[in-house]
Amino acid sequence: MSKSKATPTPTPTPTPTPTSASSNETMTVESAPVPAVSGVRKNGKQWHSQRSAFRPKAGLSSWAKRTEERKSMAAVKLREKEMKDEKEAERQVHTLKTARDAADIGLQKRYQAIRDKRAAKEEKERYEKLAEKMHAKRVERLKRKEKRNKLLKS
Repeated sequence: MSKSKATPTPTPTPTPTPTSASSNETMTVESAPVPAVSGVRKNGKQWHSQRSAFRPKAGLSSWAKRTEERKSMAAVKLREKEMKDEKEAERQVHTLKTARDAADIGLQKRYQAIRDKRAAKEEKERYEKLAEKMHAKRVERLKRKEKRNKLLKS
């Protein structure tokens, strides 16, 4: 069984108005304007007013204004990028004064990689020692526990 849909509101009946005093002439019919029907609400609560989507910023600025703002933002971002590129180029000029400096940078990267590997190896060894120490403590604890249990059983 499905819900019955509400019946549409009846349209007002046209009222004849005489155009002249003579009864032999035809009468014209004026009809009242029919309100636009938006349809029946799904939940059946036709007595509630229709709602629209909540869009607080809708219609506050025109399309032309928004496009103008976007263009100005694009121009600002382009200028920022140019400034950053200039700063980076200036920094590169100061760091790379000669070709020898460029070669030194390659060596420095290699040296840094070696240092990083050594540091990682030392860290790994330190963790292994720590694990051995913790394991030894655990073994010692288990031995004492066994000893206690032996004494209790005897």
